[in-house]
Amino acid sequence: MNTAAFFDIDGTLYRDSLLIEHFKKLLKYEILDEALWHTNVKYIYEDWTKRRGNYDDYIGELARIYTDSLKGLDKTKMDFITNQVIDLKGDKVYMYTRRQINWHKKMKHCLFFVSGSPDYLVHKMAERYKLTDSVGSKYHLDENDKYTGEVDQMWDSESKENAVLKFAEKYDVDLSESYAYGDTSGDLSMFRLVGNPVAINPTRELLYQLKEEDELKHKIRVVVERKDVIYFLDPDVDICCPEL
Repeated sequence: MNTAAFFDIDGTLYRDSLLIEHFKKLLKYEILDEALWHTNVKYIYEDWTKRRGNYDDYIGELARIYTDSLKGLDKTKMDFITNQVIDLKGDKVYMYTRRQINWHKKMKHCLFFVSGSPDYLVHKMAERYKLTDSVGSKYHLDENDKYTGEVDQMWDSESKENAVLKFAEKYDVDLSESYAYGDTSGDLSMFRLVGNPVAINPTRELLYQLKEEDELKHKIRVVVERKDVIYFLDPDVDICCPEL
């Protein structure tokens, strides 16, 4: 059987959100009305950057606005913007995660992206980093190749669990010897499935959940990267969180 590594992207590999970058480019090239940013997205984004609120609420609301705004857009226009985002932003990644991807390649492991970002962005990132396979949130098209506003999400824990199990069956993966990398509570199911889970720059919600799971708490590695320094933390350490 094969050993594999399953990677989330936003906040785990990429240092920001691919969805946000894609949204900004759609506005820049006037494919979407700039008023969408100022009336809807700007305040949600700024609340998160100022740490007023939790990540899951932020990304859920952002994804809803993004999905609604895509209705009726032509796929060919989206392909151009997608390539722009990956070409310009694809190397804005965490050192630790990039190093781990290279290590897994040297070890001849299977590598997968399992991400809540749109599938057209996830697949392009997988091509850039030469991964085995990938899956992201699927945005549906109609018979005229226009987006319908329907999406099969991949940012929740249940969806990621199903994706990992499908990859494991397809590529004959031994999950007990495999690795998973993530940063939010949506990655918990991946952590539970593998023998070597790694939480990278975890959210407060994820840290609290890890402390409640004895088995997972004792096998997970917690990594925090700040500037050019990588820290390895004890997941059972007391969490100090100021009032928001």
